[in-house]
Amino acid sequence: MIRQITSNSPVPPEQQPANEYEELKNSWLFDWVTLERPHYLRKLVWVWVWSWLVSGPVAAASFPPEKYLMQFLLSSSAGAGVILILVLLRLYLGWNYVRSRLANTKVFYEESGWYDGQTWLKTPEEITKDRLILQYQVQPLLQRLSKTFYSFFLLIFIGGIIWFCL
Repeated sequence: MIRQITSNSPVPPEQQPANEYEELKNSWLFDWVTLERPHYLRKLVWVWVWSWLVSGPVAAASFPPEKYLMQFLLSSSAGAGVILILVLLRLYLGWNYVRSRLANTKVFYEESGWYDGQTWLKTPEEITKDRLILQYQVQPLLQRLSKTFYSFFLLIFIGGIIWFCL
């Protein structure tokens, strides 16, 4: 059954798309994308540097730094990059979920569990509000994440070229 969402909507507040956006925007990991560019990049570099704690010893086992310094640095960087890619992927999936909830004209929600889901239609006002949030708030964040992915894959490609030139 599909019902129209009204101001006194039965959709729980935490499952309304605009509120999901606000919650995601204010959460610890997902707010990184909303930061100014230098702060956003600093967070990503922070993840990458701390990822060296895992990737450094693994790379050192394969390429002793005293013997194969460049291979050690490239493989450690790539290993740390895998962890960074996983963080970026998590960010993208979270923001993409909110994007799809805002773009939909219907809201699927659960009253008390997975077995009693309902679907409600948004009012024209809510559709307009959600589309404005989507266009001016969420889409730029997804574009930023896409650019970050492209830049990171360019760095991986350059590292691969350096690796094969050695």
